[in-house]
Amino acid sequence: MNIVEKHTIHQDLSIRDALIKLDLISPSSILFVVDEKNLLLGSLTDGDLRRGFIRGLDFENNLLDFVQPNPVFIREREYDLNKLEQFRKDHLKIIPIVNGEKQVIDILDFSQRRTLIPADAVLMAGGEGKRLRPLTEKTPKPLLLVGEKPIIEYNIDRLKEVGVHTINISINYLGDQLEQYFGDGSQKDIRINYVRETKPLGTIGSVLLVEDFDHEDIIIMNSDLLTNIDFNDFFKTYQEAKADMIVATTSYHVDVPYAVLEVSENNAVKSLKEKPRYTYYSNAGIYILKKNLLSMIPQDKFFDITDLMDRIIEMDLKLVTYPINGYWLDIGKHEDFKKAQEDIKHIKF
Repeated sequence: MNIVEKHTIHQDLSIRDALIKLDLISPSSILFVVDEKNLLLGSLTDGDLRRGFIRGLDFENNLLDFVQPNPVFIREREYDLNKLEQFRKDHLKIIPIVNGEKQVIDILDFSQRRTLIPADAVLMAGGEGKRLRPLTEKTPKPLLLVGEKPIIEYNIDRLKEVGVHTINISINYLGDQLEQYFGDGSQKDIRINYVRETKPLGTIGSVLLVEDFDHEDIIIMNSDLLTNIDFNDFFKTYQEAKADMIVATTSYHVDVPYAVLEVSENNAVKSLKEKPRYTYYSNAGIYILKKNLLSMIPQDKFFDITDLMDRIIEMDLKLVTYPINGYWLDIGKHEDFKKAQEDIKHIKF
C-alpha cells in the first residue's frame, strides 16, 4: 500500500470502513475522501466522526456527511517553502498534494519529509575512486559503506527527506552495481533514473544525458560527499537571491604564524596584523542551477562545472555562494574514509 492509498478512502465506503482504516493508520489518523476519479472531496478524522455522532448522525449516513469539506492541500509543483514551514508550525502533519484537476496524487507526511523542494537532482557517481584503491577495485566509491549504508545513500535519503522525488544518477565505473542496489527507487518511494557516460565528460557534462527534467531548477552534487547540509535553507537562499546558480562552499582557514605587514607601492608600512587568520571559501561540490543554463554546456564534450561557472560570470548572470554551517567531508582519500567512519557515529544525518 502506497502513501496515497494509505490516506485516502472512497466516498461510497461505510463509516465502519473509515473507522477501521483510521485505526490502522493511527497515530496519523486522517483520511482524505475521494471519488472514483480520486478527486479530493474532504478530510476525515476520528474527531469528525465523533462530532457527527453527537449531531445525530449514525452508521447509516454517508461519509460526506461527516467530512471537513475544505481541507488544506498543496498543488503539484506550486510549492511555497515558507507556507510549508508555516504548516509545520501550525502542527499540520498530513497534507494531500493534488494536480490541476484536484486529484490526490501524493501525500506530504511531515514525519517523513520535512518540506517539498521543487527541483530534480543529479548525483555524479561515475568516477573510479583511484585514490581509495584497493577499496574501489571491485566496488564503486559511492557504494562504499560508511557506518551501516553506502556514502551515496545518505545523500539520496536527505534529498528524499526534503521532497525531491526524481533523482538522476550519472554512472560509469562499475555503474551496474549502483543500478542493482537502488533499482528504480520505488523501495524508497522515489524515482531514480540512470545515465551512463561512455567517455569522461567532466563534472557536469553528463547532465546533458538526462532526457528530461520535471522542474526548472536542478540540484547537482557529487555522490561521494558526506554532509548534513540544510537543503531547505540552501534552496531558499537560492530563491531569495533570485540567482541563476548557487554553489555551496566550505570555509578554509590559513593561520599565519608571523606578523603581516601591509605596505604601499613605495614600501611604506600602512598596517600591521599580528598572526592573522585568513578565511577562504572552497567549492563544496553541491549546486543548484536553472535548467536553461544547460544550453551553455557543449554536447558530448568534457566540461567541468567550473567551466560553467566561468561562463555565468562572463555573461554577468547571478552566481551566489552558500556557506555550509554543518558537517561536510569529501571522501577522496583513505584518511577521509577513515575519518568518515568515526564521524558517522557522532554526526546526525
